[in-house]
Amino acid sequence: MELELLAPGKVNFGLRILGRRADGYHRLESLFLPIDLADTLRLALRDEPGIAFALAGDCAGVPADARNLAARAAEAFLAAAGHPGGVALELVKRLPAPGGLGGGSSDAAAVLRGLAALLPGRVPPERLHALALALGADVPFFLEPRPALVGGIGDEIEPVPGLPSLPLLLAHPGVPLATRDVYAAYDARVDSLTPAEPGPSIRALLAVPAEARALPSLVGNDLEPAAARLRPVLAELRKEIEATGASAVGMSGSGPALFGVFDDERAAGEARRRLRRRAGLRTWVVATAPSETAAPGPVPAGA
Repeated sequence: MELELLAPGKVNFGLRILGRRADGYHRLESLFLPIDLADTLRLALRDEPGIAFALAGDCAGVPADARNLAARAAEAFLAAAGHPGGVALELVKRLPAPGGLGGGSSDAAAVLRGLAALLPGRVPPERLHALALALGADVPFFLEPRPALVGGIGDEIEPVPGLPSLPLLLAHPGVPLATRDVYAAYDARVDSLTPAEPGPSIRALLAVPAEARALPSLVGNDLEPAAARLRPVLAELRKEIEATGASAVGMSGSGPALFGVFDDERAAGEARRRLRRRAGLRTWVVATAPSETAAPGPVPAGA
């Protein structure tokens, strides 16, 4: 049997750094919203052991071998399941990497979901979650991607009800930006200054009625100043998106993708047309998943 699954990206609708643990990991608080820009994975069990991995699409800079997180997820699942055979895995990339959109983590989670469907009962849910967390802090969220307040190092996931779909203009400046470099720049800046008073938590902002909620405060990302120091084009791109009439502009994750929030798809599309055409810039009009949307499950290939 062969399965085809979508691996949706996400945007961080705000990201707060709450501290740093002794092991170097950062404690964070963020509202994760899945988006309808997604990678596609096709999975099929094989009698032969091992992972047959194929990569296509927007895959510049994405590992095309066993280092890819999707291939690593398949290997981890088969080992946990005690399955003697292997799997053929084809990944078609649409999410830019790196982007702060969770593409690699979503790919890995989709592989875990798909193999759990192909080999039902072989890996219990709690073990599947442990496999996801071992692969990366964001992977557990994508096991059931829906709007959620995420805390800890990404492993504390609390679904948020009542959120509508939001039209976004998504913009990637086409420059590389490593997550470790952004966190290092953030730490260097914080360690050299007297700590500032923490801003309002995302949980507190979500408790404010929507009509009174300050959207720019909600989408604030503590990592954006550090990312902009490393890549000044981010500050320029932010100003351009703001000038198109976005009600708020934020950076997703550790960047470099930015997003603007608009009233409807038409307004987001018009803003996309107004953006300055710069080398390397890629843009999309996307929508976030509403709270009622269930996780995208496997469907037969070709359906």
